Amino acid sequence: MNIKTMATSGIIAALYVAVSMLVAPFAFGAFQFRISEMFNHLIVFNKKYFFGIVIGVFITNLFSTLGLYDLTFGVGHSIITLSISIIIGKFVKNKLWHMILNTILFTFTMFIIAIELHLAFNIELYFDFDIANPFYYTWYTVALGEFVVMAVGIPLMLALNKRLKFKELI
Repeated sequence: MNIKTMATSGIIAALYVAVSMLVAPFAFGAFQFRISEMFNHLIVFNKKYFFGIVIGVFITNLFSTLGLYDLTFGVGHSIITLSISIIIGKFVKNKLWHMILNTILFTFTMFIIAIELHLAFNIELYFDFDIANPFYYTWYTVALGEFVVMAVGIPLMLALNKRLKFKELI
């Protein structure tokens, strides 16, 4: 990893943490609007952003009251979902469509965070298809927040890309 990539990764991680801390009351728990999650769209422009995003998630989750749960599940969620997005990028070259798929992917994989919350709060975890199942409600609430942030992030990141040229920054 060259110096430019390391420096850019550090800046992305710092921005992720700073933006998360600005909205800290809404960045953790069953109702999440972690605005910094829109940085996940950077992976669409260059896979080298992977490290900065993951480091940002790791540092942010150090401030979580859920401790090891958030470090394990939150960072794991990011690693898994960003990796899948990189694979998708091999087939989907259009940035807008890749960002739309990225939004859907991150929204769907929030079940990982729902599992984390159920384990952390000692809520019985069962997966039957009962509409009253608290797991599905938790998945819905965290996925909704992720969807909103990622969807709003699409036009914002596309506009920033016109000015900053994300592919060339790292």
